[in-house]
Amino acid sequence: MNNKSIILLSGGLDSLVSLGVCKTEYNVELALTFDYGQKAANSEISTSKKICDYYNIKHKVIQLDWLKEITHTALVSDKELPEGIENPIESAKAVWVPNRNGLFLNIAGSFADSENYTHIILGANKEEGETFPDNTQEFADRVNAAFEYSTLNKPKVLVPLINYDKNDIVNLALKNNLPLELVKSCYNGGEKHCGVCESCTRLKNALKNNGDTHYIKILF
Repeated sequence: MNNKSIILLSGGLDSLVSLGVCKTEYNVELALTFDYGQKAANSEISTSKKICDYYNIKHKVIQLDWLKEITHTALVSDKELPEGIENPIESAKAVWVPNRNGLFLNIAGSFADSENYTHIILGANKEEGETFPDNTQEFADRVNAAFEYSTLNKPKVLVPLINYDKNDIVNLALKNNLPLELVKSCYNGGEKHCGVCESCTRLKNALKNNGDTHYIKILF
């Protein structure tokens, strides 16, 4: 069976690079972006649309108003977002959204089952997998096992960056000339990256570690 894939797209570094490296081989046709009331929702939607236009794929926004109602952490509420990466475990707790990736993948699984998509691409990676259990190969394997029962066409969750940290991911983007100027990884969702939230800090550090100054000037 020929590949035909969906990607979960937030417009951040991991989802952009996942799309860039999988677009051709896995025939990515559809991107799903989720609005669950996160501070960066508008930014994620507009950035994802630009990325989809760049790669000429369909873009669909899924509204999850009820998820905002039951999320009490800083990514969605009025609480202040944690800064830096000095306390990654506490930071992960501070931005946790209940069952987020599990929910997103099951929604994508419904699209896959209906439209016969073979793969669902998730930008999970080794670095964030250290503090976010839903960014691990084990998590993807468990979802795949569930899809064996909950879908007829049994799509596979693909995590192409699972053995990469942020330095590796930026290096991969630079080597493949991926459009990093389109990236928006900020939790705050302002016009420019805030440069201090956890997501911004990881991106900026990875760019610096790869000797990049061009994208640092553009993004920050």
